[in-house]
Amino acid sequence: MSKLKYVYTPRRRAQRTGGARISLSPILLAPLLLVVVIGGWWVARDTGSTEPAKAPAVLAASCAPGKACSSVTPTPASVSTTARPRQLAPAGGEDPRPITGHSAIVLEEPCGAALFEQNVHMSVPPASLTKIMTALVAVDYTEPDEVVRIEVNGPELSLETDSTVMGIEPGMRLSMRDLLYGLLLRSGNDAAIQIAEHVAGSVPAFVRMMNEKAAALGLTDTHFTNPHGLDDAALYSSAHDMAVMGQELLTNPLLAEIVRTETYQPAWDGPALQNLNLLLGFYEGAIGVKTGYTDLAGQTIVAAAERDGRVIIASVMGAKTEMYADASGLLEWAFSETDSECTPTRPAP
Repeated sequence: MSKLKYVYTPRRRAQRTGGARISLSPILLAPLLLVVVIGGWWVARDTGSTEPAKAPAVLAASCAPGKACSSVTPTPASVSTTARPRQLAPAGGEDPRPITGHSAIVLEEPCGAALFEQNVHMSVPPASLTKIMTALVAVDYTEPDEVVRIEVNGPELSLETDSTVMGIEPGMRLSMRDLLYGLLLRSGNDAAIQIAEHVAGSVPAFVRMMNEKAAALGLTDTHFTNPHGLDDAALYSSAHDMAVMGQELLTNPLLAEIVRTETYQPAWDGPALQNLNLLLGFYEGAIGVKTGYTDLAGQTIVAAAERDGRVIIASVMGAKTEMYADASGLLEWAFSETDSECTPTRPAP
């Protein structure tokens, strides 16, 4: 027997006063409507808008072991695309345009000066930005030409988890370089697992190495539970920590070359890999780094660009639909400040 969904709609009841039904004749109704229309026009003229105020949404912060788990009221930028975000702005400079993400940071190289901040230490799920750390650990313990015997079945993993894969299959033999391209260009979860098992012998052992690397980088907002970024209650990071990881990735020549590559052909009979980061080829000077998405995390991105010798890194977490617009807008704002001394700015009042 099929299940049916019933919808109950209560009938409208006539208003009553002292038990008598209220009735308005057309003669009395016309003047009343005229008063309402004129009154509405007068209010709209004074307020400049007829749109009702929106109540702020409440975002639930990720529960982190050993940390308080409480709801977070986001800044207006996380509620409406027309609201102004909380920010740091150079003295005399214009503010960056509003973003749709609920947390973000903009760093400038080489000193890592924070040019913009919005909820930078909020605990959030990072999605596939996790793979930045996977790559950092991998290059610490392997060589690019090191041959890896493949044991992970990418197509099966894709069916089981409905996630992105590189497409590796058991029996293949690929270089660590090929796997890193599959990890960072195609955001391959199969590549992440294979790298973890090759480097550490098991995924849990590799995850411990990831957390040790995070601690060595001074990242206090981050805890990893897997090498790929699929949602997990104990997997969390922040806009700040992800930006620092992106900054660290760009210091490695191999990884920096990988994340700025649009197309790569591994040593296999399969197709070439296309970079999922659409900022490349779209934003002038874009050099990477990584994008991510899950239902829980929303859209996440660490974007980097280089112009006139300046390197800017923007990290945006929890964007609803506009991560590229958010990232490119923050980058453009940062590059518009031509007087760069790579020194931290003071918070705007």
